[in-house]
Amino acid sequence: MALDVLLVDDHKIMRDGIKAILSRGEEFRVVGEAESGMDAVQFVKNHRPDLVLMDIGLPGLNGVETTAEILRHHPACKIIILSMYDDENSVVSAIRSGARAFILKKASDTDLVEALRMVARGGAYLSPQVSDRLLARIQKGDLQAKAAPAALEGLSPRELQVLRMVAEGKTSKEIAVVLDLREQTVRSYRKTMMKKLGVNNVAGLTQLALSTGLTRLPKGAAEGG
Repeated sequence: MALDVLLVDDHKIMRDGIKAILSRGEEFRVVGEAESGMDAVQFVKNHRPDLVLMDIGLPGLNGVETTAEILRHHPACKIIILSMYDDENSVVSAIRSGARAFILKKASDTDLVEALRMVARGGAYLSPQVSDRLLARIQKGDLQAKAAPAALEGLSPRELQVLRMVAEGKTSKEIAVVLDLREQTVRSYRKTMMKKLGVNNVAGLTQLALSTGLTRLPKGAAEGG
């Protein structure tokens, strides 16, 4: 019996390519597609697929945040992260969020299918380039990646999501739309984070998010959002 797969990527050409690969066999059946993290979360709530194959660089909620959100609603779901890049921070964050595999987009068709098979059987999978680099870093003793930097450990997963978007310059209204929250709720999160982190304004939140590596996409935070 084929396993149900949800494809999550904001590029249709990427989804079409993966569908073509999976359609060659009878093990996996693509039952849905999503272009954003929130769409993926909603699909999983409604349809509960066996596997989710998801890009790490999604708009709004990124793949790591979406993984955590999906597993909060459907812990049995198995999630495979796709990425263009093999940096250790992304790999470690993805695995700590609950993903069972991390695959580079340049991987071969055979590697992709093998990763799905291993995860479906309850195993885990890392692209060889990724596992080699992680092993080398571990052996040198210099692997420093963390799911949340020490300065941010007191924040909840939702607060971390809001903080990252604040640092990317999104207004409270824009964040509310992405996270499906009320605008006043987002403002409340901002005030709570300021108190927890000991800063007095949005600029302080932004600087802290950037200095801890929570976001790499500074666009200038809006003070009055």
